[in-house]
Amino acid sequence: MSNFGRLDLNLLVTLDVLLMELNVTRAAERLSLSQPSVSAHLAKLRAFFDDPLLLPGPRGMRPTARAEALREPLRQALEVLEHTVSPISPFEAASANITWRVAASDYGESTVLLPTLARLRQAAPNSRLAVLELVPTRIARQAEMGEIDLAFHTQDCAPSGMRQRVLFKERYVLVGRIGHPALTARPTLAQFSQLEHVVVSPNGGGFSGITDHTLEQVGLSRRVVLSVPHFLFVKSVIAKTDLVAMLPERLVRGSPEVQIAEPPVAIPGYELAMLWDERSHRDPAHQWLRELIAQSV
Repeated sequence: MSNFGRLDLNLLVTLDVLLMELNVTRAAERLSLSQPSVSAHLAKLRAFFDDPLLLPGPRGMRPTARAEALREPLRQALEVLEHTVSPISPFEAASANITWRVAASDYGESTVLLPTLARLRQAAPNSRLAVLELVPTRIARQAEMGEIDLAFHTQDCAPSGMRQRVLFKERYVLVGRIGHPALTARPTLAQFSQLEHVVVSPNGGGFSGITDHTLEQVGLSRRVVLSVPHFLFVKSVIAKTDLVAMLPERLVRGSPEVQIAEPPVAIPGYELAMLWDERSHRDPAHQWLRELIAQSV
């Protein structure tokens, strides 16, 4: 119908009840309206459909052929509409068949996803988790387009406009192989500067970081001889060589193949945040996953 846009949907609710009750008075009671109001609705419906719809009968009203044809499709349409606008049902993790997609570096995989995985599998056994490579410049766009549900990135570098929750604060420690002769005691600044270091350069090929910026402030520098793009490779390098590295403590805590020492100078740490887009902020499934992760790390 070309004039559907001008139809008050409340009239269709009235028609649905009238077709069930076949009585204006009873329909008015069910709708909590006055009888004249329901009669006025019926007059508008008759004009819209160009059909009397309901005719006087021996015990109330009887539907016309047009009204009878409308009865079931109208009931189904209103049920769909009611379901669509009803409050969202609580998320049932145990029976949910859902796939989550998150963006994380190898550091985020080890410190956030690994501690979460067992609880996720137990609570939502039918779910799946896809881990995508973290590309900081793409986080906001991926989340906005629904390509990822969550991302894990340093809070100070989080894209503006994204929702965020800080998961934990991280600090840097000096790491070397078990029995490294330079780590039997806390090294001096001079000794620290002479050690051969490996750094993680996520963008590839960089030979400096926050440690180097800190040393520059006291007029020193260190010997960086290896640059790699991932954290986990660094642990293998350190365990099998005399190279050392400044690494996030959570990454090496409890690792039997390396030993940890306090650096001779305090290196600023960072806060790791969980990031998501406004579009999924109120989604019950999304809220459940965020809370599970926050409780797991």
